[in-house]
Amino acid sequence: MTERITAWQCIGCGRIEGAQPCVGICQDRKTDFVYAADHDAALAQLALARRQAEILAALVRQLAYTTPRKDEWERTYRALQARARQALGTPGEDKQPKSSKTS
Repeated sequence: MTERITAWQCIGCGRIEGAQPCVGICQDRKTDFVYAADHDAALAQLALARRQAEILAALVRQLAYTTPRKDEWERTYRALQARARQALGTPGEDKQPKSSKTS
């Protein structure tokens, strides 16, 4: 989570003060600030999440509108699996999860 710093900002002149409100004619309002590095990191994470959403939406569209040719359902299914693995960032052929059944 991003660390926030609470400060005071004058609604008239825009002066920002963190220690205490000024004593004078300014009217201060409490406002929050974040470090620029934290803001940049949040923007980078947002850009990554948007890109991942675009990739997954394209995969879902392909799944929704693809009709395999006669007797080609398995090839189509495998191709969609490969695209899904690629979208998830899983390289190569993943092994199937082991069954929780015991003999």
